[in-house]
Amino acid sequence: MKQGLLDKFMTKKNLMVAFWVVAIIMVSALIFYTVNLHKEVPPIPKQVVGADGQVLYTYDDVIQGKQYFQEFDLMDWGTMLGMGAYMGPDFPADLLHNRVQYLFDYYARDMFDKSRDQLTNTELGAVKERVKQDIKEQTRLGEVVKYTVASTEAFKRNVAYVVKMLVDGDKDRAYPGGFITPDEAKKIAAFFDWGQLLASTKRTGTDRTWTNNWPFVKEIDQNLEFINHKISLWEFLLLWTLTIIVIYIAYEYLFKKDEELQPAIKINSLYPSQKKLLKYVPIVAALFVVQLFIGGYLAHLYTEPAKDFIISQKIFPFNVARSWHTQIAILWVAVGWLVGGMLVAPWVANKDHKYPWLVDVLWIALLVVAVGALYGLYMGATGHLRESWFWFGNEGRELINLGRAWDIGLVAGLVFWFLLVFSLIRKAAKNNPIVSTIIWAAFAIATLYIAGMMPLTKVMPNYSVDDYYRWWVIHLWVELTFEMFAAGTIAFFTVSLGLISHKTAVRTMIFELFLIALSGTLGVGHHYWWQGLDQYWIAIGGIFSALEPLPLALMIVEAMKNQREQRLEGKKNEFNTVFMWIAGSAILNWIGAGFFGMLINTPTIDYYAHGTYLIMPHGHIALLGAFGYVAIAFIYMTSRTNSLANGLEWNEKISKWGFWLLTIGVILFALPTYIIGIHQTELAFNQGYFFARLRDAVEPMKNWMWFRLLPDGMMILGGLIIFYDLIQKTFFAKKVAKQA
Repeated sequence: MKQGLLDKFMTKKNLMVAFWVVAIIMVSALIFYTVNLHKEVPPIPKQVVGADGQVLYTYDDVIQGKQYFQEFDLMDWGTMLGMGAYMGPDFPADLLHNRVQYLFDYYARDMFDKSRDQLTNTELGAVKERVKQDIKEQTRLGEVVKYTVASTEAFKRNVAYVVKMLVDGDKDRAYPGGFITPDEAKKIAAFFDWGQLLASTKRTGTDRTWTNNWPFVKEIDQNLEFINHKISLWEFLLLWTLTIIVIYIAYEYLFKKDEELQPAIKINSLYPSQKKLLKYVPIVAALFVVQLFIGGYLAHLYTEPAKDFIISQKIFPFNVARSWHTQIAILWVAVGWLVGGMLVAPWVANKDHKYPWLVDVLWIALLVVAVGALYGLYMGATGHLRESWFWFGNEGRELINLGRAWDIGLVAGLVFWFLLVFSLIRKAAKNNPIVSTIIWAAFAIATLYIAGMMPLTKVMPNYSVDDYYRWWVIHLWVELTFEMFAAGTIAFFTVSLGLISHKTAVRTMIFELFLIALSGTLGVGHHYWWQGLDQYWIAIGGIFSALEPLPLALMIVEAMKNQREQRLEGKKNEFNTVFMWIAGSAILNWIGAGFFGMLINTPTIDYYAHGTYLIMPHGHIALLGAFGYVAIAFIYMTSRTNSLANGLEWNEKISKWGFWLLTIGVILFALPTYIIGIHQTELAFNQGYFFARLRDAVEPMKNWMWFRLLPDGMMILGGLIIFYDLIQKTFFAKKVAKQA
């Protein structure tokens, strides 16, 4: 009876209803929390006043400091409340540590007329309580912040520390200096001090800080609360239980061979618009190779930050290289997906665009945005666009760094792409959930980026609000709309190539959409734990983060079944190279987003691992595997389609070398970064977060940093092989000799 009930539920209609119910509930909840956001974010004080009544800085100083922080892209060197790059310091944590140390020295002299190291344990305990009183009781974040005499002096010393670090540079941590003036640095110090207040003062009506007691500061007993352990336990319980249920449902009710399988696409020729996609192939492949080389450059600076590598750091600083590394990744992945959408659209519609030359227009537009964006990222961060940095330079928000003009250009390109796809397949969308999914996921990809562009013409004043919407773009792109687009396109390909039936593909895809909507929407909350939002995000983000690997597990089952059916039935798969990348995507997706994602997503672990190397395996494997491999699959699909249409030779041997070098390389990449990250996390647990971010913390792990030569070299070689392979297959392949 139970099986019969599930059989009745697992119909296309019921699954679609379940998807829409869950999607509406999740989106409504996200909108509700967004509307109430102003009630929970930390305020920016109108004034911060010293003990003598002197105004140390104002609201406007904090806003101006945040603007300079973004203009010079300091988030791609250090971190703000753990968000950013891993080379430089966490700026609020640094200032809080310095303040605590100075207060200990000050009150040791004030209370006992001794230096700190001369105190007895009893005296040290008394001083500690006085320091905690100064930070936790006498300092409150509100419209006006009043510092004690000791904290006033600590602030002034912190300003001097920040000015020296930013103006003169921090050579031991790969920041050459020379781009920021002393007056600009003072404003940035005000912004950092506001972050220090978030991390140390109590949220109104609670006994925890605005950052939920992050970071761990041993000297003032600031540490993790028990709720983090409780939520972490619930995450693991949900993860393992629901993963078993999902895999059972997939095998028992979704993957059924219920009709004869026949390929729906037979490629005899290319539509004119599809021919024009060939010029995208070398651009995507070349950007991928450039990104890999910059990754190797960054790896060298991580290992030897005080030394130049090939080029002077004054010419090519670490933060510029990192912004290029991440933005080029987004560009080539996004363009690869755009190519996939434009390749599929004519097949779905059984006709071509009325004006195929529009594909060329999009190519030119994307090229202009790419070149302009990279130019702006460099010129903005190095201080050459002081009057126009916001529009044409580096907006300085990690992963969505583009100047606003390039932002607008990218959105315009995405919307134009959506209209190209929609204009062709809108009529085919009737009663076809696969096509509808492709259309509306494409629409969401095109428009969701706008969330990261508020307000349109200026910088968002409050960092916590700004970061809230930044993660909307990053998380909801990667773990919601891109996942849905992938589900639709993979379903289309598997049906079109005769690997599974249309009925099975639709059921599987809709169930996957249900899980993506359930986990990927409010799962964005796992980025909100320590950057100034309230504690309930720990529960919301934690619980829903536990569900995020479930669609990934289902993708593995689906990909493996497709390959097995093909092999057992003895079918010739003309797109074996393409499905090699799709299967690799499913596996790396689970490893990167599922395994390494869960490693860092539990609040208990993330509290100590936040902003350490332990984040690297998740970020690199998940982005490359989940989305980069699909983009490469689309590019190979374009090249293979051209090969079949024109009767060109196609040898998979070189393709496999590129695939396996890249795949093994990125998995090996996880080994040194995981080991270094665990070491940093242990230091954060034992001594405090400040110590985990010192160069001294990672210096003992230098051998593991040098070990990266192996995986990085493999990935670069794999990327070069893929570039050569695609160029040769697309533009220089010979005609297949006709048999007599």
